[in-house]
Amino acid sequence: MKHITKYALLGMALCSMSFRGDRAAKPDMHIVGLIKNEGFHHSQIMNSLFELTDVNGPRLTGSPGMYNAEVWAANQLKKWGMKNVKIERWGGFGKGWQIDKAYLAMRTPYYQPLIGVPRAWTPGTDGLLAADAVLVRIDKVEDMANYAGKLRGKIVVLSNLSGEGKINFNADARRLTDEELQKMEGDSHLDDGPTNLSRKTNKPASRFNLRAAIDSFLMEEGALAVVSGGRGTMGTVFTSNGASRKWNAKPVLPDMEVGSEHLGILGRLLEAGKKVTVEIESETSFITSDSTEYNVIAEIPGTDPNLKEELVMLGAHLDSWHASTGATDNGTGSVVMMEAMRILKAIGVKPRRTIRLALWSGEEQGLLGSRGYVKKHFGDRLTMKLKPEQKLVSAYYNLDNGGGKIRGIFLQENDELRQTFAGWLAPFADLGATTVTARNTGSTDHISFDEVGIPGFQFIQDPLDYGTRTHHTNMDSYDRASESDLKQAAVVVASFVYHTAMLPEKLPRKPLPKVNTAPDSYRR
Repeated sequence: MKHITKYALLGMALCSMSFRGDRAAKPDMHIVGLIKNEGFHHSQIMNSLFELTDVNGPRLTGSPGMYNAEVWAANQLKKWGMKNVKIERWGGFGKGWQIDKAYLAMRTPYYQPLIGVPRAWTPGTDGLLAADAVLVRIDKVEDMANYAGKLRGKIVVLSNLSGEGKINFNADARRLTDEELQKMEGDSHLDDGPTNLSRKTNKPASRFNLRAAIDSFLMEEGALAVVSGGRGTMGTVFTSNGASRKWNAKPVLPDMEVGSEHLGILGRLLEAGKKVTVEIESETSFITSDSTEYNVIAEIPGTDPNLKEELVMLGAHLDSWHASTGATDNGTGSVVMMEAMRILKAIGVKPRRTIRLALWSGEEQGLLGSRGYVKKHFGDRLTMKLKPEQKLVSAYYNLDNGGGKIRGIFLQENDELRQTFAGWLAPFADLGATTVTARNTGSTDHISFDEVGIPGFQFIQDPLDYGTRTHHTNMDSYDRASESDLKQAAVVVASFVYHTAMLPEKLPRKPLPKVNTAPDSYRR
């Protein structure tokens, strides 16, 4: 009730304003009603998620699963009546990769099956390996000398015995509290909001360099394979990139990641001087026939003769990691955006501007698909040489922070839109979407648009168990998605996109950013 009163007063205040976007604060309630009815009573979102995850499987960029998902998405969008549907090339990627088989167990001092997932872009074992394990703890390059001549023919357990598997008294899943949302509205500092719990910038280069040096050392010392990881508890394994996808990448050993409990068993036994033997068998495939990667594009064409060349875009990344079926990262975001398009098509809207959906690949490797698309169509972030089409985009809306409901939107410091977006959220206050914050959030595909001066926005979402259980883990499956949350998100997105498409003018823009001198960074 507090939020409804606030936005009612805000709506009255906007009536006297001359701000060019003030009409947006008065959403078309007839259309909003149609969107809600279609989105809540005729939703197809969970079937879409089932097809994308359970039926299709993992979608690592460059893998057959990703290609299959792109074909499915394009065909589904065509069935729903979208126009100009295509699978559009954005550039080269390197080698593709997928898991074909994975098995890991401790044989001595007793048999214990271990939950293990091969690290991405690591080779298979070429059959079953059974060998003594050895504990290796390397925190700096100088530590390698301690293991010289001791690793040949061994399976390396790479662990620092950090004790990450200790009892956790905090709930895995949660929703944002009123206090957290109110703090965000205060914009006390312009940084990542609390929903960005697991979307941090890349690890420091020194950590990557150290791991690369470790991998080379283990190869040179004649080790057979590696068991590593240690992130995740209660059967959850966080996966990662274990080698380069580049054509000339240095070879590495087969490497299986495990959770903290299983890595702890091996590490404690070895530290106590006990004999431990491990069995490991993995089969992985490198896809080298074609390095071309793609995005899926679809449109609802504009109808206003003077505005139909302009664009309102929405999108999410379709690619995932490989340990599970990528439901919350980012199958949920993808099907929400697809469903928003389906809703608008189903209720027969005639947008003034063209509404364009994009489902990206390569996001997990550095926003590659969206950056490639932006460079091709709108401008180069590294030189800030912009194309004429850059001026035609009113906004880009993104969804990629798990499967939680939308609670508001990040303005990305475009504070001129605060009242406009607050007005658009007002019809969804009873559904929990109320917050507008000037803060930035980073590390996902709206950044690619923001980098070249196009208004790009990410919605605020309830974290649920995204940061604790599903983000890049073997638990990121269909079961972790909330149907009611996804329906709510789809209707909010559909309304935002529709009202942006119907404005007499494009949304206001921030000043153009400076040239990005860090080409591989997730710029915020």
